[in-house]
Amino acid sequence: MSGRRRVVHVVAPAGVDDPAEPSGGNTYDRQLSGALEALGWTVHLHRTRAAGLRDVLAALEPGSAVVLDGLVASGQPRVVVPQSHVLRLVLLLHLPRGRPGHPDAAEAAVVAAVSSVVTPSEWCRRLVLATYPVPPAKVRVAIPGVVPTDRVTAGADRGTLLVVAAVTRSKGHDVLLHALRDLVDLPWRVRCVGPLTRDPSFVSALAEAARSAGLADRFLLEGPLVGDLLTEAYTSAGVLVLPSRGETYGMVLTEALAHGLPVVASAVGGTAEALGLAPTGARPGLLVPPNDADALGAALRSWLTDAGLRAELRAGALVRRRDLPRWDATARQVAATLTPAASDVRTPA
Repeated sequence: MSGRRRVVHVVAPAGVDDPAEPSGGNTYDRQLSGALEALGWTVHLHRTRAAGLRDVLAALEPGSAVVLDGLVASGQPRVVVPQSHVLRLVLLLHLPRGRPGHPDAAEAAVVAAVSSVVTPSEWCRRLVLATYPVPPAKVRVAIPGVVPTDRVTAGADRGTLLVVAAVTRSKGHDVLLHALRDLVDLPWRVRCVGPLTRDPSFVSALAEAARSAGLADRFLLEGPLVGDLLTEAYTSAGVLVLPSRGETYGMVLTEALAHGLPVVASAVGGTAEALGLAPTGARPGLLVPPNDADALGAALRSWLTDAGLRAELRAGALVRRRDLPRWDATARQVAATLTPAASDVRTPA
């Protein structure tokens, strides 16, 4: 007696497993692969740089189902377009290269060639459709899931502001520092948890700005944390702050909410989708305009001084955490793009 398992190849960046370089895209690729396995798929995870994509795809059997991370594939039309006639290719587009009115020629060719495009949010789907002439049915959403946890914040330390993001200009750490210069009269400290290597000049300038403002001992650049150390950071913080200048979704928001941690974030891209509302309509956080230090500072002053607001947002976060999507739902959404032409192999029962 034998069983049948569907087969999919997931092509991810070479550093997808590197604990020193965590990212939402890497987490998505890993969790998606595991969730597809749990749904009964045989998953082959290929780790490569863009330069190695040709060899990876050339080695696959014709008709194979393949999920391509856009970080590897979006700039490789000379590889992807010919292979689209041989393989069933699904492009996982975490962060489109093009924008409306400014399409990226390489990405446009890749988007046109693949069987389907998967985005992490409705906002990102609309961006793709506004940027490239692609049929709406071809672009689907697979919202990132969360890993359920019983470890939630105690909510006692209102003054610990947690930022979980690579320290780069796009994540807005400098906006946060500017906002906090007007809050020196209040008790707070910032834990900036994330890679410090992606934009060294920005990190150096940020550290110098903190020193010049006399805030170096309150604005801490800690580097990346993973596993139990990251969980401890979530559960010991008062609020997560995400002052990004751009996000296609903002997985860190739902990771924080999974721990019952309220959020103050930029209202940019897909962050409103990620934050959401509790089923009761309660707010699990605050959204402010991007790149607006005054608005961010006002929101944080309210958080630090208004006990009623803190109680409201904590209650909203604790309820919202029960309603967050799981990775099995994400995998089912992606699997729907693969099933029509996925290959089957027989495995012993």
